[in-house]
Amino acid sequence: MAEIPYRFVTDSRVEELIANHADLEPGQETDHVVAIAGRLMLRRVQGKIAFATLDDGSGRIQLFAPAKTTPEFDKFCDLNLGDWVGLTGVVMTTRRGELSVRADSWVLLAEARRPFPDKWHGITDVDTRYRQRYVDLWVTPEARQTFLMRSRMMSLTRSFMEHRGFIEVETPIFHPIPGGANARPFTTHHNALDLDLYLRVAPELYLKRLTVAGFDKVFEIGRVFRNEGVSTRHNPEFTMLELYQAYADYDDIMNLVEELVEHLALELTGSTVLTVGDQELDVARPWRRATMIELIEESIGVTLSLDMSTEELRAVAAEHGVPFKDSFGPGKLILEIYEKTTESTLWGPVYVTEYPAEVSPLSREHRNKPGMTERFEAILAGRELCNAFSELVDPDQQRSRFEDQAAQNAGGDAEAMMVDEDYLRALEYGLPPTGGLGIGMDRLAMLLTGATSIRDVVLFPTLRPES
Repeated sequence: MAEIPYRFVTDSRVEELIANHADLEPGQETDHVVAIAGRLMLRRVQGKIAFATLDDGSGRIQLFAPAKTTPEFDKFCDLNLGDWVGLTGVVMTTRRGELSVRADSWVLLAEARRPFPDKWHGITDVDTRYRQRYVDLWVTPEARQTFLMRSRMMSLTRSFMEHRGFIEVETPIFHPIPGGANARPFTTHHNALDLDLYLRVAPELYLKRLTVAGFDKVFEIGRVFRNEGVSTRHNPEFTMLELYQAYADYDDIMNLVEELVEHLALELTGSTVLTVGDQELDVARPWRRATMIELIEESIGVTLSLDMSTEELRAVAAEHGVPFKDSFGPGKLILEIYEKTTESTLWGPVYVTEYPAEVSPLSREHRNKPGMTERFEAILAGRELCNAFSELVDPDQQRSRFEDQAAQNAGGDAEAMMVDEDYLRALEYGLPPTGGLGIGMDRLAMLLTGATSIRDVVLFPTLRPES
């Protein structure tokens, strides 16, 4: 094999060549000499002429290699599918009108030592697509388009937030105390400090510390880690957008969420109507707002209340096949009934509001309904997209909620929170009325791209080791 060069200077992208020479007549040769590079995706030899298809990630173009003028023509004909090639030549069209670059000079940039498929559509072993994403992205154009769209979604989201006066920050991924969400954390150990640490389950408590510090509009887009199972909607590490806005409540955050999703849908797809499976979902504002109690009644025809006894609520749960534990109070029982009987039936978009305080340790109590909180989740196509609330600002109430969570944790609930004394100290310096939000960006990408599995929008999803 010839020695591989250390660099190859390109001056053109395929998408530019296609756009700039769209009107070129068949059999026409230009005086435009270009240098391009990419993978060889197709190749065929017809006597003294070889044709190939080069993909540089922006598009595909034909390479035209006549034996008379192509250096080392025989070696060019022996190139493997998947080989990286750098090529310089004039832009032209064949007699059939195919836009091409003539191979006036070329160099092998990398050899594909494994067979490189020219097609991978309809493959039954989708696990291979996720494990070998470096191949999948070349041979499955839809996969590449999905991740290009995801990248643009992230950029548009940042611009949306900054346009509204939010600043982007970065908070720790290693936490001395897991908090900010009810989730089982991953644990690790720092040798130099001899300190057990947790990968963050949410950036919430640090972002609210910054609101205490005077950042009245703050957001972070980053990885969070939850030691939970995998499914079409769950990956142990995923991307979260969290934001906090001082002087706002959960109504303000509802307005923000639907503005963001509508904006992204229009920018990325040109419409507010998205296709999810074989159904359509219109994310145009305004979205419906309904309480959890109302939605349960619509679903199973039973009106629940925090005033009902645990025995009555357990009976409803049992009647509808909802499992429960003896430790569940009325609020937790209502939530379990909702999640098992109602949530997946909601097409939406709909804001599910008024969650019981028992299951909302960081939410502010509802201003008019004792025992309920000003919390909502947005449900789109039967999936939770985000969780948000008017933030709990009272340090005494927060301590009481933390202590209740810690008792549940000590009783065996690995997802319950612990008491965070430093966060309580921050609250004692004063947290103004604040609205907060967490959006799963992977699920948002699924919604906007029409993906049915989170693995289709995560470049390298968590998988079992290969046997």
